[in-house]
Amino acid sequence: MRSLAKAKTAAGGLHPELIPHIDKIHVGDCVAEMAKLPEKSVDLVFADPPYYLQLDGALHRPDNSRVDAVDDDWDKFSSFEHYDAFTRAWLLACRRVLKPNGTLWVIGSYHNIFRVGATLQDLGFWMLNDIIWRKSNPMPNFRGKRFTNAHETLIWASRDADAKGYTFNYEAMKELNDGVQMRSDWLFPLCTGGERLKDEAGDKVHPTQKPESLLARVLLASSRPGDVVLDPFFGTGTTGAVAKKLGRHFIGLEREHTYADAANARIAAIEPVPEAALEMATSKRAEPRVAFGALIENGLVTPGMTLSDAKGRHQATVRVDGTLDTGGFSGSIHKTGAHVQGLEACNGWTFWHYEQAGKKLPIDELRSVFRAQAKAA
Repeated sequence: MRSLAKAKTAAGGLHPELIPHIDKIHVGDCVAEMAKLPEKSVDLVFADPPYYLQLDGALHRPDNSRVDAVDDDWDKFSSFEHYDAFTRAWLLACRRVLKPNGTLWVIGSYHNIFRVGATLQDLGFWMLNDIIWRKSNPMPNFRGKRFTNAHETLIWASRDADAKGYTFNYEAMKELNDGVQMRSDWLFPLCTGGERLKDEAGDKVHPTQKPESLLARVLLASSRPGDVVLDPFFGTGTTGAVAKKLGRHFIGLEREHTYADAANARIAAIEPVPEAALEMATSKRAEPRVAFGALIENGLVTPGMTLSDAKGRHQATVRVDGTLDTGGFSGSIHKTGAHVQGLEACNGWTFWHYEQAGKKLPIDELRSVFRAQAKAA
């Protein structure tokens, strides 16, 4: 993580005043703790606030055994007005520390997510998606008076309506989904088995611990290695564990010492993924722009070299200034490609080909070589 931090600092991505706060859990009220962070310094927020479940008495199964439901003090509020004021306070604090191109995720159930969503919009956040986390193993409705509640909702929002440059790793999500565009309904099981933290008595440390698979998709979709992810309701540290594993920094805010202690122990045991394995698929548009002339300057293309289309119907000669000559007409790789076909426009990178070992390859291959060399330098 240290090398990533240095790289981001050198690139201007990591706020210098934020460095003492990263990769740590800060115990205290989340709004007060966020006030200590520099403005516009965080890349991503993932928030799992209290759901205000409003349970009236204990919940029992048909065999009269008691369900280990959420009845902790941190989930109790005196009224909807009280909950709304709490929501507004922490969302305002998040908005202050988010970078202009940062985004926020918040997860909730039908008890609270609509109230949170309305407050998000009131404060100027802009909805990008709502995601349905469909649970493959939901808790049954024991009273038999409602449908089984088998999902939770995540809202993904940008800081402002006109926010530009926020991170969305579209190609990576597509590859993760077998080459098909990722949808907004995600199927994951509840946190169970060895991933579920237990205390010495064998009881759950936290009643609503989220699965690491869910957080991994959130972070892979909307952050990059070296980014800072803030979780104002850190709990037992799922966000921090996944952030460390995926080469991101985290800032955890948690008011309960018991949860913070469990999270610290959990995160300390995480082994990060090797940096070389953190690379993800990107679109052509997301890659650095390369001029055709740069290929000439770096010896990948030589003046006088002959290019042709894939079928060899059209030919062009490379000139020293990066233009092509097609026998009386000269211009860029795009203009000459359009000219010989009688079209208005053309992608010269894929139209023009060079020959190597008896095969015709698009000059886009040489552009990829140039990018790889530049990245390794």
